Amino acid sequence: MNGRILPAAIRKAPKRLGCLFLALAALMPIGSAAVGQDIGPQSEVSRQQVEKLVGLWKDHFVGADSLQQRRTAFRTLMETMPGPTRIQLRQVDADGVDAELMWPARLHHPIGERVILYIHGGGFSGGSIRTHSLLAGSLAKAASSDVLLIEYRLTPEYTYPAQINDALTAYRWLLDNGYRSENVVVAGDGAGGNIAIETVLRQKQAAKPLPAAVIALSPITDLAATGGSMTANADSDPLIGRAAIETLRKAYLGNRSPTDPQASPLYADMTGFPPLLLQVGSGEALLDDTLRLADKARQAGVDVTTEIWPGMPHQWQLFPSLLDDADRASQNIAEFAIRNFADKPE
Repeated sequence: MNGRILPAAIRKAPKRLGCLFLALAALMPIGSAAVGQDIGPQSEVSRQQVEKLVGLWKDHFVGADSLQQRRTAFRTLMETMPGPTRIQLRQVDADGVDAELMWPARLHHPIGERVILYIHGGGFSGGSIRTHSLLAGSLAKAASSDVLLIEYRLTPEYTYPAQINDALTAYRWLLDNGYRSENVVVAGDGAGGNIAIETVLRQKQAAKPLPAAVIALSPITDLAATGGSMTANADSDPLIGRAAIETLRKAYLGNRSPTDPQASPLYADMTGFPPLLLQVGSGEALLDDTLRLADKARQAGVDVTTEIWPGMPHQWQLFPSLLDDADRASQNIAEFAIRNFADKPE
């Protein structure tokens, strides 16, 4: 592919969106996988819903400058959201990693056949089972699958690579407890997307069984924060930016190089990686983290599906009670998982 190609819905978008999408096109690397799924232009209702969410986010994060303060603000924000419904769950100890195993509350669901290992986001320093239980429960129902949502160790109390080690331990615990690798999907958002990818890269490097697929939602793939969208989208992304990445990078990595492929998957060898779904909002500072990883993975022969969602903020999938597009995105995630599970739901 020798040129930049925009999805059909973007090419046909109303003129008032033209500047946004032209800027987006300029950010796409040559041959970028950003030409994947055609999401369609953002509706006026969607814009209003996003505006409300961003306002709510700002209200909770005002004055939250330290990692601990942001952790508390995120927890407080997510406590205002409803919890999951029509699911069953139990607490599990995944070889020392606290976790919650959930599945749809349907008698015919075969527990233990398919599973999504979900790794929550929160900048390596925040997030929890509670903050992501609604999304995890939604995926369990939509994919007719179990979901293992883990409580990995957080920075600054625990630094790299504790988070990745916990996720890898949980993945291997699943395999040791009856789940076949071809029926396991590893997923995560933001920092959790980074951890999900790095977990599978470690499994690949160890020449051990890989999951059926990987799903990364607005993943942090470049802790050096070199993407052009860090600057280009600085004004359109109030939730995360270069300064935030630099703060969490110092706490997470210490003196380790941010371009170490063991920490920043953008710099890793993706050859032999499982099918990969990437979702990102068009105005996110992390847009280039997704587009450049997609391009690199595709060049390595990986089956990549990339979705760019017009106007969506970071972690929008967590807010189905506020955003219609959160439900749509979750449905796409579930459908991707189902396509890649060896054993399909009946």
